[in-house]
Amino acid sequence: MRANDANNTNKIIYPKLSYLITGICFSVHNDLVRYSREKQYGDEIERRLKDLRLPYVRELRVGESGNIVDFMIDDRVILEIKAKRLVTKEDYFQT
Repeated sequence: MRANDANNTNKIIYPKLSYLITGICFSVHNDLVRYSREKQYGDEIERRLKDLRLPYVRELRVGESGNIVDFMIDDRVILEIKAKRLVTKEDYFQT
């Protein structure tokens, strides 16, 4: 196997949207700093999504599972926010 073959299986599905969301998240974190609450991060992310006129749904219930995702952006990307020091096994399974 060549070195480039491994990269072909790890492509970003929606690169423009993914990089835009990542930029929003880093910007919000830099502006609010690390000790803000999850609600504060969510509110600021929501404001920036509105400013960019990106379609989103906040706190979307997923099927019959009872799980709620923080954001579904452009019907393509799920954004789950965690504002805690460590992500637990339960957080992983929730996502």
